[in-house]
Amino acid sequence: MREHLAPNLFRSVAGPDAGDTNAVAWRLSPEPFPLAPSTVAALQSLGGDLLKLYRAANRLYFMSVRGTAPDFVHQYLEFGKPESIVRLQRQNRFKSEVPSLIRPDIILTEGGAMIASELDSVPGGMGFVGAMGETYCELGFDQVGEFDGMVRGFARMAQSLSGKELPTIAIVISAESEDYRPEMTWLAGALQRSGLAQAVALAPDEVFFTEEALVVDTPSGRRTVDVLYRNFELFDLLNVPKAELMLYAARHKRVAMTPPPKSFLEEKLIFALLHNGALESQWLAELGAQTFDRLLKLFPQTWILDPRPLPPQAVIAGLTVDRKSVRTWQQLYGLSKSERQYVVKPSGFSPLAWGSRGVYVANDLTKDEWMAVIDGGLHTFEKTPQILQRYHKARRVQVRYLDVAANDVKELDGRVRLCPYYFVAGDEAMLSGVLATVVPANKRLIHGMTDAIMAPCMESPQGY
Repeated sequence: MREHLAPNLFRSVAGPDAGDTNAVAWRLSPEPFPLAPSTVAALQSLGGDLLKLYRAANRLYFMSVRGTAPDFVHQYLEFGKPESIVRLQRQNRFKSEVPSLIRPDIILTEGGAMIASELDSVPGGMGFVGAMGETYCELGFDQVGEFDGMVRGFARMAQSLSGKELPTIAIVISAESEDYRPEMTWLAGALQRSGLAQAVALAPDEVFFTEEALVVDTPSGRRTVDVLYRNFELFDLLNVPKAELMLYAARHKRVAMTPPPKSFLEEKLIFALLHNGALESQWLAELGAQTFDRLLKLFPQTWILDPRPLPPQAVIAGLTVDRKSVRTWQQLYGLSKSERQYVVKPSGFSPLAWGSRGVYVANDLTKDEWMAVIDGGLHTFEKTPQILQRYHKARRVQVRYLDVAANDVKELDGRVRLCPYYFVAGDEAMLSGVLATVVPANKRLIHGMTDAIMAPCMESPQGY
């Protein structure tokens, strides 16, 4: 098996010390993860709906700020944000901008549904999927997005943002996001080799500022940056060198920055607003009935852990205990483990809000732990709002992987998460690749780990 996998793959996505499979921090599969044609078709059509959601949420926020939509929308989305962040995201320069790279976390459920548990605020993994996919294609496999889908998709996005046929791209990686540097370096090199863009991956202090532009050193010399991919978090801005200069350049239209510096679009509580009946007319007006209905089915029921008391006649919509409406969060204390089909997680703007950090699966907890998680979420409301989300168990899948110690290919009984990558150009969100992460079936949270199989996806009649 190892003889058929290019050694440079591991160096490119896992760093210079990963020269062979023994150093790789995930399990390798001998083939891409198989997806049924119907699953691929559903993923291809999903990008347009997610782009509409981002645009609708963006408009709803500004309507709320202006007073033409309920005040609670922008109030929820601004809790815990410094005034500087609020002023930044309200600037006219960024008013219509939404992320140009969309990456949901998709769970294929036991009931056959497709559930999006997350929308990644600052997606990584493009270089990982691109490098792995390139190697599998060289071995004779196809993949969703084709041989160079991630590279072409990223370049097309940058061309659309900049209006240039050959844009210069700076992928700026903060110290907090340092783990992404090897794969982003691969991606920048692949973009350079493709002839579709000039690209570099670099630290913030390697970006130079002039009165007219941001400039970087590329393999072909010093160039003006057209597109800056922000691989750093807004909550971490104080620790990012030259952050103010990069934001200044973006504000003054000297560079296109994506994701745009709009923290409210990085909040998971948008899912709660989507399910909020008081906003149904606004969502319908922005999305249309069919898209709204699809998104309600795609995103799990979500509630904001808001400690403020309700009026006597009010209930927490959609939440029940023993088939009775819930008026206080404390009514959830007494749920049995089997009744606790929920997760609790930070909404956003926190180092605990990405990956599996800060995520609690309710039926994994003791009663005292469950009570403490609810109370903790209520306590942090004004600083870091937390959400309660309906938990959906992923379906079981069987996937082959290389057992390095035994030098043999074995089969894992696991559960899968799909991460499709959509690059936006104009009004189109194009599917350019899909990452599958398969963890052992006894794991409750699906994320990258040493026991996980991570691979790009291919279309197969025998797929999931």
